[in-house]
Amino acid sequence: MAQPYEERNSAAKTRRQQEDQRRMEFRRAIEDRFELRELQAEIGGFPEELEFNHWQAASAASRRSVQPAR
Repeated sequence: MAQPYEERNSAAKTRRQQEDQRRMEFRRAIEDRFELRELQAEIGGFPEELEFNHWQAASAASRRSVQPAR
């Protein structure tokens, strides 16, 4: 049986609204990520670089703390 025009129109409108909402959430997530990366770059680096520098520093500190053999 065919659905009344109003029902079909309402269902299509609801579906479009849900799709638009998902699209906007995705766009906001991308914008938030971009702003976060931009802020991190201004502060002094990306987390990957900070993590790498942390391990370099930890490695250097452990080498300094080792006492020379006698």
